[in-house]
Amino acid sequence: MDDDGIETDAWAADEGPGSGAPIPASAAWREGDNPGRRQFVDIGDLALEADPLGVLPDVRMAYETWGELNAARDNAVYVAHALTGDSHVFGPAESGHITGGWWNAMVGAGKPIDPTRHFIVSANVVGGCQGTTGPASTHPVDGQPWGSRFPYVTMRDMVNAEIAVMDHLGIDCWRLIAGPSMGGMRAIEWTVMAPGRVGAIAPVGSTAAVTADQIAWSTTQLAAIAADPKFRGGDYYDAVDGDGPHTGLGIARMIAHTTYRSEGELGERFGRSYQGDSDPVGRGGQFAVQSYLAHHARKLARRFDANTYVRLAQAIQSHDVGRARDGVESALASVDVPALIVAVDSDRLYPVHNSERLDAALSGSHGVKVVHSPVGHDGFLVESGQLNAFLAAFEQKL
Repeated sequence: MDDDGIETDAWAADEGPGSGAPIPASAAWREGDNPGRRQFVDIGDLALEADPLGVLPDVRMAYETWGELNAARDNAVYVAHALTGDSHVFGPAESGHITGGWWNAMVGAGKPIDPTRHFIVSANVVGGCQGTTGPASTHPVDGQPWGSRFPYVTMRDMVNAEIAVMDHLGIDCWRLIAGPSMGGMRAIEWTVMAPGRVGAIAPVGSTAAVTADQIAWSTTQLAAIAADPKFRGGDYYDAVDGDGPHTGLGIARMIAHTTYRSEGELGERFGRSYQGDSDPVGRGGQFAVQSYLAHHARKLARRFDANTYVRLAQAIQSHDVGRARDGVESALASVDVPALIVAVDSDRLYPVHNSERLDAALSGSHGVKVVHSPVGHDGFLVESGQLNAFLAAFEQKL
């Protein structure tokens, strides 16, 4: 999830669980922590695309499921999370899960993805920080966190690991793979990497190939993390609370969050208003929008990991379904699965024309469905009524 939910009017005071305590060096889930709803499967060594001679050893995948696989084994739905998401798609914040389900608006009884009808699966991606092998995980050789040693991973590596989870669960073909942003990128890759195993896809606010503009935005985020002296080159896991790279991670989040909202929405919501009564014009106060971004910076630092942010942002930069496949159109020419492609009309990170290119390349596309929203990219979280209507109508045709 690019954002972790819809803010309340009390956002300036709401930092979430443990908000009064120092920010931890890493909020990664670690071995021995409460697993919550997570299940685990060891998939062994994972060959890495960027290093043909290398593997990521002893990979463990964390995943969650809802509902039951039917006798025909044809009701399985995979939900692919976005950059700062995880496997906790549905449910409350509870022991083992610091936040509630990131797509509670889409998943649940009576909703388009319904555990009373579907067997729903979601896994934390390789390189993640919520139970799947990632930079905070224990290195098998010396027992210390991987840290800076964790290798570069791509979307294709992540999909290969997700295929292993699918095999573990005994699923031959997903009825549907749905996901926003980075999740949509993996849904697209699935169609090429696992032909015959994907019944339909629903990428939301996504793209077939990341553009120079999108790479540029993420590059500034990566630079912010690297420039934080407390990042320590990626080896900070033994730092005490308050001494980790939360400043760099927070700046990365502020840059990213600006791209998740639209200029119009920020202007309408905040304008040039002050935060409280404190004058920001030479008197030490803040504009309201500055306070809002700082809130999101602190909030992410309390539930995420800087190294994971780096590796997943790099994986997004690598995304191009046409890379080494003669281009996007060539790569998708043989893909004929039904596709619901959803764009947000005010999205300045993944503009509508990204979805239009995907629509033109996929013979099974049902056309681009446009969510009308002033919010921007985060419209996929905010405008649940429109999005749910699109997906419900699509799912009924499968």
